[in-house]
Amino acid sequence: MDKETEERFIALETKIAYMDDFINKLQEETVENQKTIQLLREENKILAGRIQDLSENQDIPNRRPPHY
Repeated sequence: MDKETEERFIALETKIAYMDDFINKLQEETVENQKTIQLLREENKILAGRIQDLSENQDIPNRRPPHY
C-alpha cells in the first residue's frame, strides 16, 4: 500500500471516529430530551386536571358586569 492511500485511510478512520462520537452524544441528548418531554407532558396533564377541577368548583354568578 502506498503512502497516499495509507494517509487517506487514516483520514477516513479519523472522520469515522469523530462521527461515531458525535452520534453517540446526539443519541444520549435525544434520550435525555425524550425523558424531559415525557415529564413535562405528565406535569401538564396534572395541571390541566387541577385547572379543570378549579373551574368546575368555582361558582361564578351569571350577571352583567357593573359597567353595563
